[in-house]
Amino acid sequence: MAWMVVRVRGTIHARNDIARTLHHLHLTRPNHATVIPENPEMRGMLIKVQGYVTWGEADAATLGALLEARGQSPTGARLSGGPAIPELAKSVADRGLPATEGLRPLFRLRAPKGGWKSTKKPFARGGALGYRGRTINDLVRRML
Repeated sequence: MAWMVVRVRGTIHARNDIARTLHHLHLTRPNHATVIPENPEMRGMLIKVQGYVTWGEADAATLGALLEARGQSPTGARLSGGPAIPELAKSVADRGLPATEGLRPLFRLRAPKGGWKSTKKPFARGGALGYRGRTINDLVRRML
């Protein structure tokens, strides 16, 4: 399984270690997303930057739609649709986006339709930050 991570806030007035961690996650700007594998190292990185990102478990249907709409090769060319997209989605779900050959390690998304709720509160308190479980798929579909 893999986590979908979406950057919500910028790094103005952020500590240096948080900015570096966001860079290591390939989240360089707000509304950028990536898919990372579920392991303790990545979970520690997410806990460190939880005031700047939101994340949850990605499903295969959302990954397929995301790859088809916003997937890019390392040269910046769009991915061509067809039978390769479901295979790429399975590979991304297993190993994460940065470890998958032939793909750029991030997705550039639009702001969500309907907007962010609050970019200062955690998801459990009605905001947009932190862990949100499977509802990350609804958010990403609003951002396509």
